[in-house]
Amino acid sequence: MDVVVVLENSFMFAGDLMRRISLPVVCHFVRTDIRDVEQSGFARREIFFSHSPRLTGRDVLVVDMVLHTGVMQDFLFKRLLESGPRSLRMVVLVDKPRDRRVDLKPDYFGFAVASKYLVGYGLAGSRGWFRNLPYIGVRPLQGRRRVARAGKVRQVR
Repeated sequence: MDVVVVLENSFMFAGDLMRRISLPVVCHFVRTDIRDVEQSGFARREIFFSHSPRLTGRDVLVVDMVLHTGVMQDFLFKRLLESGPRSLRMVVLVDKPRDRRVDLKPDYFGFAVASKYLVGYGLAGSRGWFRNLPYIGVRPLQGRRRVARAGKVRQVR
C-alpha cells in the first residue's frame, strides 16, 4: 500500500495512522502551495503540488488532516489519478462537510465538525503555534479578530 501524506497539517495524524496499518507501507509526502496569480488583468488562485509519486497499479491512501472545501483535495485526486493507481482512497481526521465546494467525500474520517478554527495535533494557529498540543482544540475568537494566546485553547472532546 502507498500512503500519500499531505503536508504540513497531517504529519502527526499520518504517523499515528501508519503505525496501525499492518500491511507494508510506502510513504510519499506532497506539499501544497496555493498562490494568487494575475494574468492578463484577471486574478485567480492556483494550486501547486510538490512532485507526484509514481503510483501505477498501486493501492493508494491519501492522508489529510482536515477536509474543508475539498478544492485542494479534489485537485490532488485528479492529479494522482493520472498516474494510474489501482485504487485511490482518502482518510481525514476532521471532516467539515458544510463548507464543501466540490462533490468529494472522504472514504474514512475521524469526526465531522461545523466550521471552527482548530489547532493542535499538527494543526497550527497563528505564527505556527499550537501544532504540538496532544489534542485538537478550538481557538477562541475575540470579536472579529482571532486571538491565540497560550492557555486560551479549548479542547474538543
